[in-house]
Amino acid sequence: MASDGEGKTRLASAQVNEPQFDPATPLRTLVRFYGATWPHLVLAIIYYVIKQSPIWLLPILTASIIDLVASGASAHLTAVVGLGALMTLDVVQNIPMHYLYMRHLSIATRRLEMNLRSALARRFQYLAIHFYHGRDSGLLQTKVIRDVEMVQQTIQLVWDTVPSALISLFIALLVTALRVPWFLVFYALTIPLAALVILRSRGQLQRQNQRFRQEVEAVSARVSEMLRLVPLTRAHGNEQAEILRVEADLENLRTSGRALDSVNAVFGATTWASMQFFNTMCLVAASVLALTHLVPMSIGSVVLLTGFYQSITNAVIQLTTIVPQVSKGLESFHSLGEILTENAIEPNDGKLAVDQVQGGFHCDHVGYTYPQAAQPSLRDVSLAVAPGQMVAIVGPSGSGKSTLINLIIGFLRPSEGRLWLDGRDMETLDLRTYRHFLAVVAQETVLFHGTIRDNILYGAPPTAEERYAQVIADAQLQEFLDQLPEGDQTLIGPNGATLSGGQRQRIAIARALIRDPQVLILDEATASLDPASEAQVQAGLQHLLHHRTSFVVAHRLATIERADQIVVMEQGRVVEIGTHADLLRQHGHCLGIGDDGIRQVDALRKVFVSKGLKSTE
Repeated sequence: MASDGEGKTRLASAQVNEPQFDPATPLRTLVRFYGATWPHLVLAIIYYVIKQSPIWLLPILTASIIDLVASGASAHLTAVVGLGALMTLDVVQNIPMHYLYMRHLSIATRRLEMNLRSALARRFQYLAIHFYHGRDSGLLQTKVIRDVEMVQQTIQLVWDTVPSALISLFIALLVTALRVPWFLVFYALTIPLAALVILRSRGQLQRQNQRFRQEVEAVSARVSEMLRLVPLTRAHGNEQAEILRVEADLENLRTSGRALDSVNAVFGATTWASMQFFNTMCLVAASVLALTHLVPMSIGSVVLLTGFYQSITNAVIQLTTIVPQVSKGLESFHSLGEILTENAIEPNDGKLAVDQVQGGFHCDHVGYTYPQAAQPSLRDVSLAVAPGQMVAIVGPSGSGKSTLINLIIGFLRPSEGRLWLDGRDMETLDLRTYRHFLAVVAQETVLFHGTIRDNILYGAPPTAEERYAQVIADAQLQEFLDQLPEGDQTLIGPNGATLSGGQRQRIAIARALIRDPQVLILDEATASLDPASEAQVQAGLQHLLHHRTSFVVAHRLATIERADQIVVMEQGRVVEIGTHADLLRQHGHCLGIGDDGIRQVDALRKVFVSKGLKSTE
């Protein structure tokens, strides 16, 4: 595992070396993302031209052989054999040349694909946390996987189609102009008509394909919904109704599939018949011109023109057909640009790195308003926290607790006032380096698919291995691990799906302990646990809180009564600050209850319930 310093260096260099993405210049941007693989592109072009030579060379050699045969001279036998050998060699070379073309093109395009995905992954790590609020993670994942794949497939399609079509078109027109220039008139009159007939048939096929895909997506969505609703369906005895709903969509899919098959049959036959018709027209026209001597040409030229006619028609159709696919590729390209040009970057570059943290905080009239929000979430918050203190933050939902915590973590920057860390304005600090000294245990534990050990050591420094055994004991995990056949090498499902809530939280506590943080955030860490699990987690939390500055968001009195400061919030403001005893005395006096301990606790519980606290302890 790399040191923190090495990690910071790599992070900075990655930002500096990241290729510039400019949606206005797609080709230039793609060249940048090809990186140092552009020599492979040059080689791919060379091999491509060689491998495609049979398309335009074979008609020329065929015409030459026919002309030699038509002359009837036996002296041309050697020339015919030589031309035949050349044709064979030209065909055979396609195999190694095609391999070399694909090899070098693959090196370049797969590097492009990797660079795009890597750039997206880096940008996701740089973007400020508020960027993710209200955004579907599935849509962001689609950009990394599907949109990049679409860009790569479009580039592959362009490489496999455009150069071949352009070269074939150029050679065919050039040779025709040199041998039978008048026949270019026939090309000009009939090729657009042939292409139009085929493209119109293909357009109908594409529309039918689109309808079929929509039906497939509808069935996919219905099946996904059915599987998600299985517990509810089973509980309500509604299985038959669900089967009928799915079967209705399956019937629609069957009907669309049959219609698509019919259109495919008609399109295939129409395309074949159209091509044969226009090729026959070309053959007849060239033969008539040769027989009537209206245009002087040899028998070989007749064959040559017929072969080139089909080559030109295919080239025109290929160039017009790929336009929709290229448009989709450009849409995906611009979709990537939405992320790679997003300006919501956490402002850390050029700011002071944090190399040590004592844990002293000072909120000086801090306020914060979310973008597009009508009202501020925090107003005029002033708070002083000494290193090592435990601060409990309480209040009803919407009071600003989470916003204050996000400011302390550094996910947000104050809209008003100043937030100081150990006497330094946090606005001047690189908060990525500050977070190396911070750990968070949230209500919703985030785990990944891997071993328990991997989850505990995630993001920990190399020295963490030395504390691993002690951390397991402090987090009350050893008894749980002893019950597993593979101990801490046991694989857990995505987000720890195979574990209980208490087990997941204890792993989260161990992950926080292993970092040995100076600042600790506990955000409703035990709110969703049953009493038995909570007792185990609370025991682990005691080790976490020792000698660390900690901010605890909680609703339960047992969690916060040991706090050095209890901050009570309402509507974005701090309305009260004090210890448990301070608030007990204040409210006891205000309510006129006197000094009786039990009556005071009852009064405090009522007050805390009014602030959105639970009084179950």
